[in-house]
Amino acid sequence: MKRVLKYLTYLSCILFFTCSDFLVQEPDEQISITEQLAYKEGVLTALNGIYRDIEALFSSREVIYADVQGGNITFTPATNDKLIETPSSIENSYEFSDRKDESNYANYYKEIYDIINQANLILSKFDNYSFFTKNEQNQLQAELLTIRALMHYQAAIHYAQAYDFTPDASHLGVVYNTRTLTAGIDFPSRYTLKETYDLIKSDLNTALSLYTNLQALAGPSISYFNPTTTQALYARIALQMNDWEQAFTYANTVITTSGISLATQENYVTEWELDEEPVSEIVLEFSAPRTSEGDVSSSISGLFIYNSPTNYKSYVASDDLLNLYDPNDIRADMFLEVNLPTLSNSVELDLPYYFTKKFQGDAGTSFIRLSEMYLIRAEANARLSELDNALIDLNLIRERSNLLPLDINSDILENIFLERRRELAFEGHLLFDIIRYNKDVTRNLGCIANTCYLSFPSNFFILPIPDSSTELNENIQQNEGY
Repeated sequence: MKRVLKYLTYLSCILFFTCSDFLVQEPDEQISITEQLAYKEGVLTALNGIYRDIEALFSSREVIYADVQGGNITFTPATNDKLIETPSSIENSYEFSDRKDESNYANYYKEIYDIINQANLILSKFDNYSFFTKNEQNQLQAELLTIRALMHYQAAIHYAQAYDFTPDASHLGVVYNTRTLTAGIDFPSRYTLKETYDLIKSDLNTALSLYTNLQALAGPSISYFNPTTTQALYARIALQMNDWEQAFTYANTVITTSGISLATQENYVTEWELDEEPVSEIVLEFSAPRTSEGDVSSSISGLFIYNSPTNYKSYVASDDLLNLYDPNDIRADMFLEVNLPTLSNSVELDLPYYFTKKFQGDAGTSFIRLSEMYLIRAEANARLSELDNALIDLNLIRERSNLLPLDINSDILENIFLERRRELAFEGHLLFDIIRYNKDVTRNLGCIANTCYLSFPSNFFILPIPDSSTELNENIQQNEGY
């Protein structure tokens, strides 16, 4: 199976229920989760269920959001009528006109806070975990705090404006939950974005102080949170909040101490095509779930796969993206070119479409790669006016891709932005990079929206809080413009 760690099988919380299934039960039905968390195996099964839910979230259409909105992704023709149309599931968000009463990403918002609530539920019962050693407790707590930080970060980048939208980040952030909430009793408000990120950093700092050399769950280390994967996440988060020093520190730590190396120029494309192993430079990958027979039950490839002329998915590379690759760039070979019958102006033509090779077969969900760490370190150095060091890392990625090195007279920050777009395409970064750089969205070739251009800043760089949440909690303030 493609890029799936064969020996990792996700378990449900107990039998056929997920952790979140318990959280929606009436109080008199919640004895099951209470009993489960009363013994070691039950707690670990619940933790495994949370990782499974994270994988399901990050292999869903959330992964296409930043690339679709930013202009890296366009759409294939339907197999029945051969027409190219926006998938109905993202029709409003693609137009930058998502609706609070029927948001395309309403379920995404719900799932983020479901996972947070699951983590908080396990954390809330730590006084009862006498069956864990102190080191085991520390490791468990560290992983759960990292998960809580990650989920709040995902909420922040989708539902709160750029960190520098106000000079002191005093604009709206998100609700930050540090304990389980009870419907009808708890009505939390949104923090400012600065407060939100301060709480994220607090959870990450505590986690890093608690990690041990143990691993709570069996399986490959790149599938779980540990010091290395948490430092990599911290580097990404620090970059997005313009904390260049911390971004540099944690990216540098991962680069110099993780023992992970960049994929070589010779192996770069073929590693993505291998059937059995993840790409060698993966820092964090959420493995695809498997059945009890060992077969992959679902995969991120469900968004991108090409199987045959009558069996393929909706999301392919736009010409805006393809035109960024020099003919000598090895990453230009990261696309599977397929001609598909397409109805255009009432004439059926065979037109080329370019499916990414990153997620074919039974792919696991690549979440952080070492390439990103080098580009984070490059950008952090450039923002800190360490241009020589920034150029070294930028050119390392360029030369690995068979591109000529740039010199110090280049616009280094702009070239880092473009390199991130080429290197991290289809991995869920572009819109958030555009926001961090305070750029406009410019979608040209392949854009079929009515709104292909959006100037920065705009209310519509972020999504609306779904009505399903604001109606239950009058203290949650809606995003401006919705």
